[in-house]
Amino acid sequence: MSSKEKLSEELLLEEEVLKQNEIVLYNDDVNTFDHVIDTLIHACDHTSEQAEQCSLIVHYKGKCTVKTGEYDDLKPRCSKLLEAGLSAEIV
Repeated sequence: MSSKEKLSEELLLEEEVLKQNEIVLYNDDVNTFDHVIDTLIHACDHTSEQAEQCSLIVHYKGKCTVKTGEYDDLKPRCSKLLEAGLSAEIV
């Protein structure tokens, strides 16, 4: 194996290890901006500015990644979003 192939293989392995999951929040016609903002602050530890920006992105683009990280950290956060009536999933 050449050194170039070995380096390429190591980079691919490193990218795979660093891959993190994301919580994607989807737009709906039910929840108010205030409810979405409050829920993002509570469930995802957003600042009020982060939560407001995410709510606007969701409103205008249809979806937004609201949190990235390890699956075990994201699962309870996504559950809180779902329990609050928001549409979200871990991808």
